[in-house]
Amino acid sequence: MASNVETLIRGAVKKGIGKVADFNRKRLPRPADAHPFLTGIHAPMEEEFTLDQLRVDGDIPAALKGRYLRNGPNPATPPDPASYHWFSGAGMVHGIRIEGGRADWYRNRWVRGTEACAALGEAIPAGPREDGGFDAPNTNVVGIAGRTFAIVEAGGKPVQLGYELNTIAHNPFDGTLAGSYTAHPHQDPFTGEFHAITYKGDAPNSVWHVVLDAHAHVIREEAVAVADGPSIHDCAITENYVLVFDLPVTFSMKSLLAGYSFPYAWNDAHPARVGLLPRNGRGDEIIWVPVEPCYVFHPANAHETDDGKVIVDVVAHETMFAQSKRGPDSEKSRLERWTIDPVAGTTTRTVLHDQAQEFPRYDERRTTRPYRYIYSVAIPEGEDAEWQLADTRLFRHDLESGATAIHDFGPGRHPGEFVFVPRGEQGAEDDGWLIGLVVDMNQQTTDLVILNADDFTGSPQAVVHLPHRVPPGFHGNWVAD
Repeated sequence: MASNVETLIRGAVKKGIGKVADFNRKRLPRPADAHPFLTGIHAPMEEEFTLDQLRVDGDIPAALKGRYLRNGPNPATPPDPASYHWFSGAGMVHGIRIEGGRADWYRNRWVRGTEACAALGEAIPAGPREDGGFDAPNTNVVGIAGRTFAIVEAGGKPVQLGYELNTIAHNPFDGTLAGSYTAHPHQDPFTGEFHAITYKGDAPNSVWHVVLDAHAHVIREEAVAVADGPSIHDCAITENYVLVFDLPVTFSMKSLLAGYSFPYAWNDAHPARVGLLPRNGRGDEIIWVPVEPCYVFHPANAHETDDGKVIVDVVAHETMFAQSKRGPDSEKSRLERWTIDPVAGTTTRTVLHDQAQEFPRYDERRTTRPYRYIYSVAIPEGEDAEWQLADTRLFRHDLESGATAIHDFGPGRHPGEFVFVPRGEQGAEDDGWLIGLVVDMNQQTTDLVILNADDFTGSPQAVVHLPHRVPPGFHGNWVAD
């Protein structure tokens, strides 16, 4: 732990850097084009809605009782387009409540941090927040231990939400979280624990393995030594390891001092590697294995083989944040299988599907075990390096047959991440539904679409209609009552 003197020095340096960044932010050149993440499909919503008794086509499965929740950036006040980055917008959580074959309500609510509370004239809810840091988690929203949390990476604390998406408090898991958290905890279905790899912008030499128990309390925060301040968005777990993706996107002091709101960039000098950290081991017991340079936001599932190797499926980007200061800018991504051999010290990359895509999801009952299906969202290729998330297709990759099925929602209809919801605790890996939002740019509306996973290319089981456009966000989940 840092001494009081060290804490004071760091605080003074942080304030000084902040003043320089604020000064330079006003001097950034005015963009010549419309900001791609503030216009078009990404244009932010300007108000909160409460809609009851939503119109439904088809039959919502009677077994579904709960909420579909989705989080994403949505500035509460118009940002400066010269410095705005998509990842820096205040979080807005959207929710649709379902029970008895009905869609009872839709609500969208800003996560109450500094920005939203100032815009709405409200007091900031109670609870600790990162001093001078981001306090409106905008990346994911999860249900843990009967509670709902909006979460983000790089230092922001979790924010607890009520059932109807009101902000209750900034809550670092009832005071059990000492450091930072993540946007992607992974629950082991066999132990009930939630595993994450976390990092913090002002702590470039460490990342942490953080474990929550079934009560949403931290039971492990184990530091792992790194260099350069890598941006580690997600992780994966196997029966014995947590995977640490230490890849060449790192903290950029140059970007921070220049005034840009997201100070991370591609770093050719940073070695690419994957760490196999024993789930109950010390940080210095991690096994580092090199991999060819690339960047991974999201893995699908991972598991171990009988001969001691680790298999993980990922969406790999050739580069990331190499040019744009406004959002993700990879020109190529593809679905790959990585075979990590800790004895030989090698990572073999095999292409599973050579098409730009993101947001891979799977049947999470299979976490840490061999599995068959990955569901992902297509991304347009060759049009613009900055993501518009304006493709019309959802993929289902069959890892056994090697085939990829496509569900095309039609012209002008753009899906986001879809989550798999099983019909029961047991059953086949495709015995369930796929649920997600589809933006209709033809009508400027949005649908919550429920597909039968075992009839992937068929007509939806049900469609819940919203009379407005919900901007593409990041991650959503089904949170059963």
